[in-house]
Amino acid sequence: MAVRNLRYDDDPILRKKARKIPEITDRIVTLAKDMLETMHINDGVGLAGPQVGILKRIVVIDVGEGPIAMINPVIKEQSGSVIDAEACLSFPERSGNVERPEMVVVVYTNLRGETCEATGHGLLARAICHELDHLDGVIFLDKVIPDEQQ
Repeated sequence: MAVRNLRYDDDPILRKKARKIPEITDRIVTLAKDMLETMHINDGVGLAGPQVGILKRIVVIDVGEGPIAMINPVIKEQSGSVIDAEACLSFPERSGNVERPEMVVVVYTNLRGETCEATGHGLLARAICHELDHLDGVIFLDKVIPDEQQ
């Protein structure tokens, strides 16, 4: 495993839409492992492909319940609404309150090529939404509630 370089602030790759991953290869598995290591070393709870300069639809998340690697994730259901503080490894000096769903159901492919479905509540739901936004070139600062940005 290797630590990947993070992309920061106004790096244009953070605003680009990531491409679907057609198959799970050894390179994708290595990328996921590298992303998890990079996320953990930087004390994050989630990381998306574009944040390490890879425009592929891959995210890794670990909110303390064990690591999850999601390939081509799609939110198929969401409910509730919670406003809470958010930050991002790509914007280390910024934070703000963002409204997110309290619960999401996400469908994705795991690293074995299996289709999976996961339900996230609270912090996991927030992390899923935050990371999936990165795949579409959306950053949390776009969603910060006005006058709440720090």
